[in-house]
Amino acid sequence: MSSEVDPVMARLGAAVQGYQSAVDDFDRVIAHRLGVNETDLRCLEILLATEETTPRELASELGLTTGSVTTMLDRLEKLGYLTRTPHPTDGRKTLVRVTPDAAHRTYALMAPFLDDAGRRVLDRFTPEQLEVVIDFLAFSRGIQQQHTHRLREEAQPGPRRSGGRQAPGPRPAAGHRA
Repeated sequence: MSSEVDPVMARLGAAVQGYQSAVDDFDRVIAHRLGVNETDLRCLEILLATEETTPRELASELGLTTGSVTTMLDRLEKLGYLTRTPHPTDGRKTLVRVTPDAAHRTYALMAPFLDDAGRRVLDRFTPEQLEVVIDFLAFSRGIQQQHTHRLREEAQPGPRRSGGRQAPGPRPAAGHRA
């Protein structure tokens, strides 16, 4: 049985890596067209999916410090992509929302892909096959999130970087070297 599964797992791994690369490439182009970096784009994606959230929830979702999120929100607000308003029942909190203009611009860039992909996927696969794909993606996402959380909690930073785009996540405490 193992000899039959190994080639399938190798093909599955290559397919997932290829898909992830295509998603990363698409996201980079969308971010560039919007004039933001990839973390900013991820923030906008979260806001488009949730309508509103708090800076602390964004920090948790993105694996950033609240200070980094504040800087990011300042940048996105200056671009007109989001608004911040006081929480209606908790004066200590702020609610963050994507602006209608940002939502329109983002969807205008993504709509041709979403429409084309939706049509082509529905033409090729049965609803039953799509249920298997949905199950696979949801299951795999859970595993990915579990290991992302594990890596964030380990607090063993990698080598220091000297510039370029840094991945979101915890940074070493001041005075500690990697």
